[in-house]
Amino acid sequence: MVDIFETLPSIGNQKPDTESLKDGFKDIIFGSIAGMTGKLVEYPVDTVKVRLQSQPLSGPLHFEGPFDCFVKTFREEGLRGFYRGLTSPLVAAALENASLFVTYNYAQDFLIRNVYRRTDTVLPVSVLVGCGAFSGAVTSFVLTPVELIKCKLQVQAFYGTSSAAKNRSLVYHIKQIFLEHGLRGFWKGHLGTFIRECGGTASWFGSYEYVSSLFRSANNCSTNTTPEAIISGACAGIGYNISLYPADTIKSRMQTMSITSGSDKGGKGFLEVSRDIYKSGGISAFYRGCGITACRAAPSSALIFVTYETLKEWGRDL
Repeated sequence: MVDIFETLPSIGNQKPDTESLKDGFKDIIFGSIAGMTGKLVEYPVDTVKVRLQSQPLSGPLHFEGPFDCFVKTFREEGLRGFYRGLTSPLVAAALENASLFVTYNYAQDFLIRNVYRRTDTVLPVSVLVGCGAFSGAVTSFVLTPVELIKCKLQVQAFYGTSSAAKNRSLVYHIKQIFLEHGLRGFWKGHLGTFIRECGGTASWFGSYEYVSSLFRSANNCSTNTTPEAIISGACAGIGYNISLYPADTIKSRMQTMSITSGSDKGGKGFLEVSRDIYKSGGISAFYRGCGITACRAAPSSALIFVTYETLKEWGRDL
């Protein structure tokens, strides 16, 4: 295949304001499409991950492991069970990736304009890691409300106390959260999302840029082939998920507590939930579903980066 994948730092070159706005709009569109494409592929595994993370802290576990969760979900709910709550994360994926790419590229552009002051600057990977952390911090505020609802929808079929509780709709959860906690309630578990996104996104973009640069150096060229982009994207996905997985487990536990335990128990905070998880199963309890999550992240992230870069190439003349 023709070498069409150019390094992302080139996006940060100084441009007129109108051109920057145009590129920002393209990032929103291309990032949204890439994010939704990746989400459709990874969502069944994400459902399994959340159900494993949200198991009761006391008593026997509902699932023995990822395979058992797959089998029980399919047996009790069919294929539909793996896609419970898909609407919310599909919107989230569009918002998340649009936000990630826009803010990531904005951070680069800002540094080139105001720190390096040279339009031909290629930012080092260490700086790009910082740009990724900034991007994740901003995006965490977008993600938390959508993930809160998504997690509730994913676990209610197994932990709901009645037939009605097992089939509550997206609208029901939105109304219930607002009535019980107001707008602030939509950001329950935000600290976990913030920590995960800051570190995870830094690792996501950093891994992609680093592996991509290794291929370019080895081939002595300025572009990456499609297979190289796929490998770089897969490494990025694995890096993102294993870097701060415990924070994601704590976040999922906080966001599903009202379903799995029947109440919010006074709205336990990040540290209190962390202690509860540790007491229930030690360090390993923080990593329930981590292996399968890393496996699904590899193809999903590869698809996101390849889709984004392909669209970026096609849209250069627009």
